[in-house]
Amino acid sequence: MKNSTPGRLACVDLPAFPLQLLLRRRPEWAAQPVAVVAEDKPQGLVLWVNEKARQLGVLPGLRYAAALSLASGLRAGAVAPKEIEGAVDTLTQRLMRFTPEVEPSAQDAGVFWLNGAGLKLLYASPRSWGYAIYQEMEAQRFAVNLTVGFTRFGTYAVARVQRGITVFRDPAEEKQAARQVPLSRLDLDAGFRDALFKLGIKTVGGLLSLPPGGLRERFGAKAHRLYRMAAGDLWMPLDPRAPEEPVAQKYIFDDPESDSTRLLFLIKQMLHPMLAILAERAQALAALWLCFLIDRDGRLKEQIRPAVPTLDAAQILDLVRLRLESLKFSAGVVEIELRAEASAATAEQLRLFTEGPARDLDAANRALARLRAEFGDEAVVYAKLANGHLPEARFSWEPLDRVKLPQNVLNPSTALRAGSAERLNDWNDWNHWNGWNSSKILVRRIMAKPVILSSGPRQTHEDGWLLLGPKYGTVDKLIGPYVLSGGWWNREIQREYYFAETRRGDILWLYYDRVRRRWCLQGAVG
Repeated sequence: MKNSTPGRLACVDLPAFPLQLLLRRRPEWAAQPVAVVAEDKPQGLVLWVNEKARQLGVLPGLRYAAALSLASGLRAGAVAPKEIEGAVDTLTQRLMRFTPEVEPSAQDAGVFWLNGAGLKLLYASPRSWGYAIYQEMEAQRFAVNLTVGFTRFGTYAVARVQRGITVFRDPAEEKQAARQVPLSRLDLDAGFRDALFKLGIKTVGGLLSLPPGGLRERFGAKAHRLYRMAAGDLWMPLDPRAPEEPVAQKYIFDDPESDSTRLLFLIKQMLHPMLAILAERAQALAALWLCFLIDRDGRLKEQIRPAVPTLDAAQILDLVRLRLESLKFSAGVVEIELRAEASAATAEQLRLFTEGPARDLDAANRALARLRAEFGDEAVVYAKLANGHLPEARFSWEPLDRVKLPQNVLNPSTALRAGSAERLNDWNDWNHWNGWNSSKILVRRIMAKPVILSSGPRQTHEDGWLLLGPKYGTVDKLIGPYVLSGGWWNREIQREYYFAETRRGDILWLYYDRVRRRWCLQGAVG
């Protein structure tokens, strides 16, 4: 900035911030008396009121029922702490467009400090910098007071009483203006403020006229700290919020692509992880930027903006499809970059995104009805767990009427019944087999009737055991045995179960029947 003094600081104050959030949610209340209540119940405390409500005698601290007796047309609503926190986070990110160092107040929601150092080449003067910030807040439909000065306390105190933009030329001018600020406009402890009023101290200047030692002795360290900040003796550096990484995805094509259907399919794959990141941050997508790098013809940027911020991928993709159908690429696309603009998400949006079923059960049931109509009722079945000694007897096929969402109810007893060969350790040993990726999720597929193999490990091919013929390759690894015995009540059973990995990468589950001296294929893992 030209002619700026080092240490420039701006304070952005969005007065009655929770009230502003409520009116943004319910804009039709703007001409009515409005209050923010702790809870929407008769005994809920009134926390914030607008000027129309104040003129009718409604003040913070009243109960909602008492406020209604004073103003029958009072409109009231609760603003959840998470909504306030989300709005503060969103505004912090927006303010970071004007400086990388932004500190939201931890005590007073809606108050932000911005560091103006090092911006000389971007803004002609401190006033132009402040005006750009002011315009952005107004564009977001917030009432805003903004002060550009030199100290944390001075800019904050003046922003609480001066409407619009205030810019100070030097620290002395800021200090003089801060001395005139009424203590009632600052966030002070009520007991401390009332005690000062009894002493006739009603402004910051009056506070500074008191002896600091006596102030500390009578009112404690917190009051003495406020005195030092107002006097300029206590300098506190900004504690800026770390900027969030932008939510973006990029894909580079091996060959130029011009088919809009394939581009849409790729964008769909890129969009879902972006929405997941936004949901983790309690944000929704307000706008999606599409940047296409055209082969030998520069970049093309397009913006997709839903009617309201959303986490609904189907809604966003429908807008993307319409835009892609209207675009005419001069050549193939060699690179796509997606970048999201975010805003605070509502609790309902987050709940639907995290808890809503990803599968359409009605569509699945309609598909199954068509299969039954074409192939018969016995074509649609599901595996039902059963008590049995042998793996192939531990389930049965039952008719399936309707699809249900899967439930994670696995426990050791269920796993045993689902087909482990007498104990779970064999599965753990397999997963931790040397050289195998144990983090991969595998499913054991059991044959209803074991397949008798014509050969065993001792009947080998020159390269090894060809368990399923040349197509699957030789058995490279074999782990086991896991012994299953019993059946004395019917017929004697002695099986030695193994896991076998073929050269092609298939994982087979087989056993050696010691009584009948033959190898059988029980199933596969994959």
